[in-house]
Amino acid sequence: MYYLLGPCNKRVKPVDKSASVTGIITPVKTPALKRLGQSIQRSISFRTEARPLPPMPIRARQKASSFPRRRSSQLWSDTVDSLSHELSTKEIKRQEVIYELTQGEKQLIEDLSLVKKVYYEPMLKLDIMTESELGQIFGTLDSLIPLHEDLLARLEGLRGAEKTVQEVGPTMMDWFPCLEAYITYCCNQVGAKALLDQKKQDRRVEHFLRLCQESSFSRKLDLWNFLDLPRSRLVKYPLLLKEIQKSTPPEHPDEEELPQAIELIQRIITEVNLKTGEAECQFYRRGLCYSEDSQRVPEIQASRFLYCHGELKSTKGQKLHVFLFELVLVLTRPVAQDREGPAQFQVYRQPLPAAHLHLEDLPDGEPSSSGSFRGAFTGNDKVKNCFRVSTTGRSKSQSHSLQANDSFNKQQWISCLRQAMVQSRDRQAQTSHCKPSERLSPDPALYNNIAELNLNSDVEMPDT
Repeated sequence: MYYLLGPCNKRVKPVDKSASVTGIITPVKTPALKRLGQSIQRSISFRTEARPLPPMPIRARQKASSFPRRRSSQLWSDTVDSLSHELSTKEIKRQEVIYELTQGEKQLIEDLSLVKKVYYEPMLKLDIMTESELGQIFGTLDSLIPLHEDLLARLEGLRGAEKTVQEVGPTMMDWFPCLEAYITYCCNQVGAKALLDQKKQDRRVEHFLRLCQESSFSRKLDLWNFLDLPRSRLVKYPLLLKEIQKSTPPEHPDEEELPQAIELIQRIITEVNLKTGEAECQFYRRGLCYSEDSQRVPEIQASRFLYCHGELKSTKGQKLHVFLFELVLVLTRPVAQDREGPAQFQVYRQPLPAAHLHLEDLPDGEPSSSGSFRGAFTGNDKVKNCFRVSTTGRSKSQSHSLQANDSFNKQQWISCLRQAMVQSRDRQAQTSHCKPSERLSPDPALYNNIAELNLNSDVEMPDT
């Protein structure tokens, strides 16, 4: 879809040295430069935290103390002993962000290489998993390493004698089309995660992965954290380029190239999101089991992506795994399965089409109209974090009061449900006035919003 662009032949213009007195740093003294670089880097790192790409299961928020440790990072100013000319504060910030972009590539390559050496190869040699199982879990990870090694070599080649980079836009424009390889990798991840979770029930697998996570090389990251690093890196590119753009003066050659590069990477991310969302939707559709043919509503097969999914409790304290597909809300109960089989979910009651869905946020302590949560939770006198979904339409009316395991989790569900309801009604109104050939695809921006509404953690719901 995206074509590789030829190298840029523009001459590199020197950075404009003219700046106001307040924007000039005295002929570079390393301590002052380093202090400024540290201040800039802290600001950049705070604003460019990456968010996950495709929709993930909605669960509980983790405690801050359980987050993985970060590796220490070096500043561009740490690498500079002296400069023959003065740099403005803005230009120093620009160099710091470009250096962060370069270092990020180096760290990603190190991590992906470590995953292969420390996880894949030992598990294969020790026969902890079969080659086929490891191939499913690791996917096309091997193909991503040379891709990022190529960008790292290009970025390091841009550094001049004084370790400054003049123009980065053409390099990124030329390299970004290579990221279409991420479509295959990310589409495989939903199945990879499900298989990895399934294999963790094997004691040998669980023991090996736990020993790795407790080792110093892991930085407290588990295997899935490492396998998910490429996705996090992908969404960070537009954020870093925007930071570089903010510090790029008007007459700089990058002023024209950076907006084009940002637009290109955002298109690629949207395409990855679309394809990954479709793959996830298909994966969970295949896992649905129906007790009655009437449960096979057309909205399930017509849905192209999942807004979110995760565990909620019914009025009786029953654990339900709920899927909010593009066009329908499906309540299910996990089916008992052997270790080798794929996950399956028994559809519970009748699916609720999003276009006919009604949503009610229940205040804490308010009893449900279709039953009471009391008695389902021992010693719990006050019901919290509940909402009600109901529908009227083709079949008899339904109402389900559901409980999330915390307020954060509840708000995620409510946000996703509201978005699904609006989009489904808009689609229904649109299709009623258009011929089939004129019906529009969903807004690509929707997929980016989906990613922002879902967080992933490993906190399980409390047992009743």
